[in-house]
Amino acid sequence: MKTAEDILEDKRREIVSISWDQTVYQACRKMVDNKIGAILVKRDDGFVGIWSERDLLRNIASEGFDPQKVKVGDYMTSPLRTASHRTRIYKLEEMFLGLFLRHILIEKDGEYIGMLSIGDVLRAGLLEKDRQSKEINDFVSWDYYENWKAGRKKKR
Repeated sequence: MKTAEDILEDKRREIVSISWDQTVYQACRKMVDNKIGAILVKRDDGFVGIWSERDLLRNIASEGFDPQKVKVGDYMTSPLRTASHRTRIYKLEEMFLGLFLRHILIEKDGEYIGMLSIGDVLRAGLLEKDRQSKEINDFVSWDYYENWKAGRKKKR
């Protein structure tokens, strides 16, 4: 069964981040440019949170919220949720659904190697189930039964 690292390899996308002191507008602009729905927020040398489309939606109607002026670090979601690169698909699905998450940062040997969205994991899970289904169908086909029947000797 596939792991978080396998899904990241299929995805082949670099981690996109923004400094915590940049504006919400700059974060949104970078997300649009990279065609992503969430961006990691960095402070010094580490990730401290995540800014997503949902964060924008939650705050856009707040009094005093001006995307051109407010800092993304003041409105980001924190703390980040992480998982090991060895975490299997079914466990990732459980984390997303059980913890009501949309993004998980993947860690390997003390470093972050990528971020997965719930869509990435559900897609990988469906592809895995499809592959398993085809494998079972290939194994248990009519040819299998015909050959099995033909291979039996009749008793007299």
